[in-house]
Amino acid sequence: MTTLKDRPNTALLVVDVQNGVVADAHERDGVVANVAELVDKAREAGVPVVWVQHNDEDLKKGSPDWELVPELKPAPAEPVVDKSYGDSFEDTALESILADRAVGRLVVSGAETDACIRSTLHGAFARGYDATLVSDAHTTGDRTAWGAPPPAQVIAHTNLYWTHQSAPGRIAGTVTTKEIAFKAGE
Repeated sequence: MTTLKDRPNTALLVVDVQNGVVADAHERDGVVANVAELVDKAREAGVPVVWVQHNDEDLKKGSPDWELVPELKPAPAEPVVDKSYGDSFEDTALESILADRAVGRLVVSGAETDACIRSTLHGAFARGYDATLVSDAHTTGDRTAWGAPPPAQVIAHTNLYWTHQSAPGRIAGTVTTKEIAFKAGE
């Protein structure tokens, strides 16, 4: 139901599942396994997979921390978007990549829940995309030392509020990895 005209397709967006981002993330191995399952499902259905890699002064492009985790590898034809801001659309080629593929619906996974995942979801929704968060395929590190709730609560809260997002002509919500059923040509 996206508000983007002539954009009937879906894409899986894998955000910042990089060594330095998820090394100490909450339930890292389970989340990475769920992301891998989503990637396999999308590829089987012919649904585009778009990868995002963050870089900044703390996460230098080309460094081992910047690399995607070894469990996940983009296929040669799958685009990789370089970003330097929380919102994966901000000052990147993401919008043109999605437009070229007639994508109006995003299924979002990755890290970190309380930063780039939230920013990207809101960025997509504000730009007219339908945006579905995979509730068991995103994670974050422990920020309790800075006053944040524990990671499990951050994740649960994000799932709760994204389940109930609404806007004219757009659909939001959450699903689990098991519930995702990509369809060919979707």
